[in-house]
Amino acid sequence: MDPLPRVGVGTDAHRFGGDGTLWLAGLSWPGEPALAGHSDGDAVAHAIVDAVLSASGLGDIGTHFGAARPEFAGAHADLFLARALELATGAGFVIGNVAVQVQADRPKLAPRRAEAEAVLSAALGGAPVAVAATTTDGLGFTGRGEGVQAFAVALLVRRR
Repeated sequence: MDPLPRVGVGTDAHRFGGDGTLWLAGLSWPGEPALAGHSDGDAVAHAIVDAVLSASGLGDIGTHFGAARPEFAGAHADLFLARALELATGAGFVIGNVAVQVQADRPKLAPRRAEAEAVLSAALGGAPVAVAATTTDGLGFTGRGEGVQAFAVALLVRRR
């Protein structure tokens, strides 16, 4: 067995224009426009799932939760995160930590950062999750307020 830690990178982007409530970083954001997507459109959670699956060598979010799978239509982030944890654990890994950066002009994550980190960490079995946010100074689709993009890195280690 490889004793070295494994790192995975994940990214996701969703445009505004979905129905219902905005879900981002595992949280509901009343009064904000929803993101479009097959599931809840939570770009933050989806990027984390991709990073965890990548680090564990298990493919990507489309492999496990793709749009061709009707049972995941409208599903929330906690389901995807819990399943990614289960898959990684089943492959013999423990999540060391996750860092995620959100690129968006809205919603403003800073006031709810600790809450988002706690919710995401709980969904990942207590693994530490750090959430950062930035704008793109008006550049690109996020700068034009058309959607949200997130990038995540996950560090996994082999279970002893």
